[in-house]
Amino acid sequence: MEKATIQLETLTCPSCLQKIDNAMKSLDGVEKDSVNVLFNSSKVKLDFDASKVSIDQIEKSIRDLGYEVKKSQVKAA
Repeated sequence: MEKATIQLETLTCPSCLQKIDNAMKSLDGVEKDSVNVLFNSSKVKLDFDASKVSIDQIEKSIRDLGYEVKKSQVKAA
């Protein structure tokens, strides 16, 4: 498992947070219980299995929702 912290553009509404949360939990390889979308700091934290899903795929699913990914940080869990 890897741990990712993804910095997003500023989130402006709670429904944005919910959309991102649902999208992350629907990705195969993302540990659903680890998904944490932080509204105030506009960050997404999650654990994922790199053999099932890449950080690029995770970022793409956020971009596909219309949110800009500023940077990602991945560490071995």
